[in-house]
Amino acid sequence: MTTDGYEAAGELLRALAAPLRIGIVTELAAGPRCVHELVDTLGAAQPLVSQHLRVLRGAGIVRGLRRGREITYSLTDEHVAHIVADAISHSRETRDEADREAYEAQREAL
Repeated sequence: MTTDGYEAAGELLRALAAPLRIGIVTELAAGPRCVHELVDTLGAAQPLVSQHLRVLRGAGIVRGLRRGREITYSLTDEHVAHIVADAISHSRETRDEADREAYEAQREAL
């Protein structure tokens, strides 16, 4: 891989670095959504969701399709959904392992 490839990967990961953006990508992995659906599902304010969608659109992760007054957002590439799902899975495994280690240390201390 060239330096350009690493830079592009870094840009992608930076665009995904906010927890709300990870939630948006996770929701869009299940299918296209309007902003109000993302607001309802994620429990975030509409301006905040819109701001994060702009970042994701700018990074080429999502696209919007206007239908009348609404814009329906979808992922441009399913690979991103897999990256996010793998990151979530990995963080759960890491957290579960840390919880097990803490539990074992506590048991040994008794």
